[in-house]
Amino acid sequence: MVLQPRAKPTTDPSGLPLTDPTPTTPSTPPDATEAVDDRALGNTDLDARYGRGRRSRRPLIIAVVAVVAAAGLAWLAWAAIIGSNPPVTSRLLRFEVTSATSAKATIQVDRTKSVEANCRLQAKSADFSIVGELTLTIPADSPRHQTLPATLTTQRSATSVVLIGCTTADSHRPH
Repeated sequence: MVLQPRAKPTTDPSGLPLTDPTPTTPSTPPDATEAVDDRALGNTDLDARYGRGRRSRRPLIIAVVAVVAAAGLAWLAWAAIIGSNPPVTSRLLRFEVTSATSAKATIQVDRTKSVEANCRLQAKSADFSIVGELTLTIPADSPRHQTLPATLTTQRSATSVVLIGCTTADSHRPH
């Protein structure tokens, strides 16, 4: 069986004559300086299929990504500068468990400003439970760099003393 092409109707269902749907091409070739109308050459289907007829969004997307990346880097730099200069730093120099209900510790506190600082120490038992806790308050008018002794009262025998860190009114995260 051979399929034959169907004949094109010359009238529409109401009986009106149909116009030729194929576009007409110019009778004379355009000069090199004249613009060629793509619709006259039948390129609208290809433009729609491959997206050539509209502007690309790529520059807009690249610009948005660049702005977001620049904002992220600026925030990262700000956070690194602020986070690397805390107003107070501390460290545990030594500790000693003196009895079943007492432990002694020595801490070093350094402040960049004359601000009040609160330093928290914890005594822990062999099973890592907290058996004693102490908060030392360093007044704003005391020396900026100092070594402080502390005595913690414990509920039962401690095996270690841990310095949680020091905070100020402006910095609530222990350092």
